[in-house]
Amino acid sequence: MGQVTLILNILCGFSVAEIANAFLTNEASIEKRLQRAKKIVARSGVLFEVAGAKEIGPRIDAVERALYLLFNEGYHGASPEFVVRAELCREAMRLTALLLAHPLGGTPVNYALAALMCLHAARLPARVDSMGNLSSLFDQDRSRWDPELVSEGQRFLNLSATGRELTAYHLEAAIASVHASAHRTEDTDWRTIVSLYDTLMTINPSAVVALNRAIAVAQLDGPERGLEEISAIAGSDRLAAYPFYFAALGELELRRGQWQVAREHFLAAVALARNPMERRFLEQRVSACKRGNTQHVASYEKVWNRQLPAFKNRLEGEDRG
Repeated sequence: MGQVTLILNILCGFSVAEIANAFLTNEASIEKRLQRAKKIVARSGVLFEVAGAKEIGPRIDAVERALYLLFNEGYHGASPEFVVRAELCREAMRLTALLLAHPLGGTPVNYALAALMCLHAARLPARVDSMGNLSSLFDQDRSRWDPELVSEGQRFLNLSATGRELTAYHLEAAIASVHASAHRTEDTDWRTIVSLYDTLMTINPSAVVALNRAIAVAQLDGPERGLEEISAIAGSDRLAAYPFYFAALGELELRRGQWQVAREHFLAAVALARNPMERRFLEQRVSACKRGNTQHVASYEKVWNRQLPAFKNRLEGEDRG
């Protein structure tokens, strides 16, 4: 972990606050981690070196993790100015391409890492609307998704399947692939996404993964089930400073018609917003909580109404059993 922290700080230029956000921890912990890592480097007398084949193996995990976090910071990070920083995403993708070009870097794991970056980067043109506002996955204009990046991501994902190891990068890329294959939000195969999150939770459990899984469960089985899953998240205290934890609670309560409860959750999210773009997005959700305003749930209802018949059939089948 110290290696990754040092890479993010020195090579990627992350602030202590940005690193703390990436690891869902506090700044004091990151400060201590950086101090320890810098002391180790100072004692060794070597800051950077070109590693031989024997040294690359033990080090490559840290490089992959740092590239993953660099991309994430660009895609949806903690910058005090912008939610989306496409230049960081592009840099992470450039460095990953260099890693793949290395004789020892063209591994299934790195192909999976490249796949998830391409598949997420394909959505970047639609993440911010024409007015400069953040747009959720449910509201994005999918015609603006980059088809070349989607195709490249699918190609990398196929290449990643050549090995025996199943990593978190494989599963996250597979989830992104399911989203990319849906021409409309209501066509999304949420059952497959929940299944992929189930597997991800077995090999790389975290509060954020559990939250994303709960959101997928809500899309499949309704907001009540989603709220149940969120309440069952182990280590949810790590999400206490994460605005989109409260935003998720707000969205699900809103879908249940619990306007006031939803509004309180969105206000909590606004208080935690990390930049003006997030704040505007969350304030719009607060405004959507006025009783009688049904426009706010249009995109969610479209998904749910499309899946409701299948859900009812499944319940009737369980009753017959």
